[in-house]
Amino acid sequence: MSKESWLSRLGAGLRRSSTRLGDGIGSALTGRRLDDAAIESLEEALITADIGPAMAARLTASLAKKRFGKDTSAEQVRASFAADIAELLAKVAVPLVVDAAARPHVVLVVGVNGSGKTTTIGKLAHWLRGEGRRVMLCAGDTFRAAAIEQLEIWGERAGVPVVSGRQGADAAGLAYEALERARNEGADVLLIDTAGRLHNKANLMAELEKIVRVLKKLDPAAPQSCLLVLDATTGQNALAQVETFRDVTNVTGLVVTKLDGSARGGILVALADKFGLPVHAIGVGEGADDLRPFDAGDFARNLLGAGAAQNGDG
Repeated sequence: MSKESWLSRLGAGLRRSSTRLGDGIGSALTGRRLDDAAIESLEEALITADIGPAMAARLTASLAKKRFGKDTSAEQVRASFAADIAELLAKVAVPLVVDAAARPHVVLVVGVNGSGKTTTIGKLAHWLRGEGRRVMLCAGDTFRAAAIEQLEIWGERAGVPVVSGRQGADAAGLAYEALERARNEGADVLLIDTAGRLHNKANLMAELEKIVRVLKKLDPAAPQSCLLVLDATTGQNALAQVETFRDVTNVTGLVVTKLDGSARGGILVALADKFGLPVHAIGVGEGADDLRPFDAGDFARNLLGAGAAQNGDG
């Protein structure tokens, strides 16, 4: 997919979020002059878009420093917010780097059921295959039969082998078998799906700890990456999910999905501000090409609806 078509897809995907923010910014500037009332209304608009109270306060303080008491247009506000958000996000826009020496680089993919975890693995497989890498998948969410079937379909679509077992099989044993096979077959990357049941955190913790423990028997450095998949439509709930999974396992990076289904795209800003974890990729659709590396500037401009005039700047 070309840069231009991805940017138009990103802009369309973030339209609900940018419209909500744009409406809030427009309402706040009824008198055009940036005064205390306008600053307060702008802060509320940012919080409503799930950007978070702390970040909203910083963004409006930065704007006030530049333009307080002056006539200010909605375009100027959007540009100011977009620049400040891009600066924050640039620190977390980190690509997923595959360690060529690992053979395979093991990626443990975690997240609650419904976050788009299994689909994300399929899209990652497609993406990595496009880079010329040999990829293998492991259907480690043995709790849900649908997850196993779904991953097998994605594997077939991406042209990569899938190691799977019956529903209810031991996930750790399956992960061990997958790593053994990936090594023997010279895979560059092994992507392991996991169960995402949060109603019993103790069980989830025990299962993930066991998977990591058995992987380390074969490779003490595995898993090289642990990706947490978050659904943007859950808004502030995504913050709690990061805390839960960080308690359970060593989360090394985030993938944020379903940005096209939500007016809560600002949650990505709140996540970056609170945790500072690398954001490797974002998803704005169901297709295999709809997961792409995260670009801070593109995201910030499109979130604020300031993207149309500036998308051509690369």
